[in-house]
Amino acid sequence: MKSFSYVATTAAGKQVKGTENAEDVKEFTKRMKDKGYTVTKYEEKDVEKKKTIKNFKTKDLAFNCRQLAAMLTSGLTLVKALDILSKEQPTEDAKEVWQSVYESVQKGESFSDALLQYRGIFPDFMVAMVSAGESSGSLDTIMQDLSDYYQKQNKMNNTIKGAMTYPLVLGVLMLVIIIFMFVFIMPTFAGMYENPDDMPALTKVMMGFSDSLVHFWYIYVAVIVGIVFAVTYMMKIPSTRLKWDKFIIKGPGFGPLVVKIYTARFANTMASLYSSGISMVDCLKRSSAILGNSYITECFAQVIDEVKQGETLSSSIQRTEIFDSMFCSIIFVGEEAGALDSILAKTGEYYDEEADSAVGRLVGMLEPLMIIVMGVAVGLLLAAIFPALYGSFDAIAA
Repeated sequence: MKSFSYVATTAAGKQVKGTENAEDVKEFTKRMKDKGYTVTKYEEKDVEKKKTIKNFKTKDLAFNCRQLAAMLTSGLTLVKALDILSKEQPTEDAKEVWQSVYESVQKGESFSDALLQYRGIFPDFMVAMVSAGESSGSLDTIMQDLSDYYQKQNKMNNTIKGAMTYPLVLGVLMLVIIIFMFVFIMPTFAGMYENPDDMPALTKVMMGFSDSLVHFWYIYVAVIVGIVFAVTYMMKIPSTRLKWDKFIIKGPGFGPLVVKIYTARFANTMASLYSSGISMVDCLKRSSAILGNSYITECFAQVIDEVKQGETLSSSIQRTEIFDSMFCSIIFVGEEAGALDSILAKTGEYYDEEADSAVGRLVGMLEPLMIIVMGVAVGLLLAAIFPALYGSFDAIAA
């Protein structure tokens, strides 16, 4: 990110001075042109890197947007509201970020440009909404909409985290039990065979695995770490990520459930962006990108092209075969009635409930799978141990 100090002339012939943040000269020139400024002189410099938090959590964004909305609605200026907000932050890093935003706005920069300095900390979605609010003069309403949006996102994230708690605990417990059985229990039965060749085939395999787990555990750790790194690397390859993301939404059983979660996020994002006055094309770009699924983003590239050519949104989305037909029909009704934003908002509320249900059902699929894996591990252990036990009982009886 670079900062450009400029001297420019407005369309009315008035000379103005200021600073503008942009990635490069091309973006800076475009921003000036969009403002109707003719730049006569500018100076470029890198924006000083600051030690800050990685990003704000959704609950923090919801709180900050709600506070700004309340202060702006009550009649406070944006500069004063940002000053107060920066002092209310719970951590020093957060205070530093908001203090910098406050200082930038105080110097004459727009709120959206000040947020853009911290791209990654503040989501692009928030920056776009703030920019739309500044253009339309309804920043207080936009901040309230942002607060509601991030509150919904936080609720959904908490629902997913809460639902995943039990499977994660069960998974860790399953792993501990399996390791305990093969490291501490299995070796105690090795001495029951005077001649290792007398062991049944399954017992030999289980004893071999147990022995390797005890003496060569570091190899297993290295393999697991290697697999994690390999998967992480493969997910960075666009073609591999595309196939995985497609499998996520097309997979049997779980695919439709994942789509319901995506539908809720897409509807809520589209409703917020479209109602703020952002163009349909920009709404589609941002709404599809915010889902974080490369397959959906690729499909929506075609949707955006068709919408640019005059195609209706409902028919274009229908052809992607991502969302269910009911959602596409609802969009069609909204387009016909000229109330797409309100229709999407109501649809988002409906799919929020469907998403909660989908999360529960997805978790419900994981639990029996983990129990089956644990049962198979215990079953194999018992099948390997029982011959040794029967042999020792026969020896005692003799």
